[in-house]
Amino acid sequence: VQLVESGGGLVQAGGSLRLSCAASGIIFNIWPMGWYRQAPGKERELVALVTSIGSPNYANSVEGRFTISRDNAKNTVYLQMNSLKPEDTAVYYCWYGGSQVYWGQGTQVTVSS
Repeated sequence: VQLVESGGGLVQAGGSLRLSCAASGIIFNIWPMGWYRQAPGKERELVALVTSIGSPNYANSVEGRFTISRDNAKNTVYLQMNSLKPEDTAVYYCWYGGSQVYWGQGTQVTVSS
């Protein structure tokens, strides 16, 4: 099983980034996928989830700024992040909510003020 994230980086406040998570070795299209993040000194927190049919749910802190989506044909989940704030700085982890949960290795997102 592999969840490989990409798209992180350094961006100025107000900017945008798009994270991708390519999955392999799992049954992708019937289980929810999501993104979590962990900032230094803080617990890992939910950012967004998407059901198998594409219905999204967001943390209050990112509602209206972030968009989660999935392409079941490509076994990939995306997180479009707009209007980024310094408090969005964290390591972002892809999450697979199947009968067994899997995590990606994480990708760093740094938002400068």
